[in-house]
Amino acid sequence: MDVDAAHDEIGGVLDALDRTVIAERSLLETVLLGVLARGHVLIEDVPGTGKTLIARSVARALGLTFSRVQFTPDLLPADVTGTHVYDESTGEFAFSQGPVFANVVLADEINRAPPKTQAALLEAMEERQVTIDGETHALPNPFFVIATQNPVEMAGTFELPEAQVDRFLVETAIGYPDESGEVELLRRRAERDERSPRTEEVLSAERVRALQAVPESVRVEEDLLSYMTAVARATRERSACAVGVSPRGTQRLFEAARARAVLSGRSFVTPEDVKRIAPAVLAHRLVLTPDAAVEDVEKESIIEGVLDEVRVPTV
Repeated sequence: MDVDAAHDEIGGVLDALDRTVIAERSLLETVLLGVLARGHVLIEDVPGTGKTLIARSVARALGLTFSRVQFTPDLLPADVTGTHVYDESTGEFAFSQGPVFANVVLADEINRAPPKTQAALLEAMEERQVTIDGETHALPNPFFVIATQNPVEMAGTFELPEAQVDRFLVETAIGYPDESGEVELLRRRAERDERSPRTEEVLSAERVRALQAVPESVRVEEDLLSYMTAVARATRERSACAVGVSPRGTQRLFEAARARAVLSGRSFVTPEDVKRIAPAVLAHRLVLTPDAAVEDVEKESIIEGVLDEVRVPTV
């Protein structure tokens, strides 16, 4: 599949999602950016804004298997990954797959579970496999996690560990729709008998795998490699940051920029691609100093400041 064909395929998916969910097209593009770049997406917002609907709709439009895990304070790691169950007919223990064995896994309200259970997803997200009792089990291909979380100020939530957050390619928020969007939400509900809309199936697992191979052919000039590196390294020198962007974050910025180029129908990356996706890819990876946290310094503003200061190459 070439870039033009991939661009058309993604356009069809976006159109199907537009007919189902009321959300900014840029938000839907960010979610699909994660799919293209073989990454994972973290969506933070208050309840009732459509986080779960978007995840389910994306899986349906892509023609992928879908599984939802509702994270709660009493959820155990085995409830996510699976466990060995005794089979009376054979007298042996057999592995019973957990809900993580699906193409698209919705980790709903992930920050309502304790850190031990949150960490159960670490190996799955990074290695696309889970290890249980010394036995390794491969996850389906493609494998994609969409995690939702409520703001940490809400009761009953746990802040995600830095190692967990760093596994997400992008973090984004939905926000409330504008007035016309909310009216359209009611109009669509009046036109159907079911409470939740149903998304048209556009692709298949095989075509999604073909799509994910396209960014690997996108050209990135040497000057842009230096530019992305400079942006990431500049975050480590910010006085408001106790921890800046890791080398993993630099690589994810590179991968996301190539996927952004495909979304735009181009076979090469531009500085605008990098600037457009940098806040979503890098901001959540920053760890603020205690003083910056008390002063409510926004991580996105740090990234924007870095983008303003680092010299943009001419490509």
